[in-house]
Amino acid sequence: MVFQDKFHLRIPGPTPVPPRVQQAMAKPMIGHRSNIASKLIQDCTNQLKPIFGTSLQPVILAGSGTSALEAAVVNTLSEGDEAIVVSTGAFGDRFAKIIQKYGFNLHVLDIPWGKACEPDNLSVFIQKYPQAKAVFLTYCETSTGVLNPIPELAQTVHQHSDALVVVDGVSCIGAVPCQMDEWNIDIMVTGSQKALMLPPGLAIVAASERAWKTIESNDQPSFYLDLDSYRKKLEQQATTPFTPAVSLLYGLKEALSMIEEEGYEQVFARHERLRKLTRAGIRALGLTLMVENRHASPTVTSIVTSHEKWDVESFRKNMQANGFIVAGGQQHLKGEIFRIGHMGYCDDWDIVAVLAAIEFTLHQMGVPVELGAATKAAQEVMLDV
Repeated sequence: MVFQDKFHLRIPGPTPVPPRVQQAMAKPMIGHRSNIASKLIQDCTNQLKPIFGTSLQPVILAGSGTSALEAAVVNTLSEGDEAIVVSTGAFGDRFAKIIQKYGFNLHVLDIPWGKACEPDNLSVFIQKYPQAKAVFLTYCETSTGVLNPIPELAQTVHQHSDALVVVDGVSCIGAVPCQMDEWNIDIMVTGSQKALMLPPGLAIVAASERAWKTIESNDQPSFYLDLDSYRKKLEQQATTPFTPAVSLLYGLKEALSMIEEEGYEQVFARHERLRKLTRAGIRALGLTLMVENRHASPTVTSIVTSHEKWDVESFRKNMQANGFIVAGGQQHLKGEIFRIGHMGYCDDWDIVAVLAAIEFTLHQMGVPVELGAATKAAQEVMLDV
């Protein structure tokens, strides 16, 4: 029997919310312009600085991760500007779609899905467009599980261009190292519902001094997504220009405290270990990993099933019947892969559990897998680290 209200959510976002974060969000509502709210906002932005690796305070918007992507575009580009997007999957494509929607001049470096962008590829491409005002990158490509080498890519941009470096970090910030100042990243964005262990609803944007100068002088019209107004309100009154998501901010403060208590390096090491456990278990079942080891994300793993004799959507349906929810493929990968999220409120035994469910479900479907093979491989990794 599977309880209808009990399930294991192993998708790459939204991710499970820790009980203490849920409790924090259940606090009584407060006035959003009160001193209490201002202190809450100030505390959250200060706690976010080491998550992004910056000395400047990030700004927090009430919105999804996509609102942060759009804010990064509309605040850095204006009419007639050229932009480069490095697309390694669906969310690189999303940056491109936003830029196209606003009518800016777009140049896309398309990388095959499942592969990372190599600095040499970017070096050749960026030199073709010396007038580009910004280069848009994706740190973790959620649709494939690729972790792009952002420090090296940022360095490549700066070697050949004065363009701003703008990075989508939605599905990995809080789970992997990020050193904006050291890496010379101009804008890094994320959302609340991934490694930060919150429900959807917060968009966070961190920017360099160079980026703020561009934002301040940008004449592209925007209202709700005007980042300059967020920065000024934060500096002058420790508030936001529009109604903040107060309950989510209470949750954010608690989630950031959890990360601090565990220790940043320990959090990164845990996610790296989860990556190793997942990949070891999948290999033990004879399944095909989509991404090679050196570019595999610590937050999401994609498994290729297009060559298998079983249907991946039927498999996902059967997994859900067994109490486990895994993600499918996006765009042209729909029906070709499934994805396991392992970020945020996730530990070793969560991975052992989902691997056990995978091998059990495949066995139910008549797929010739050895029961216990995946869990044994994962536990052997646990003993080694």
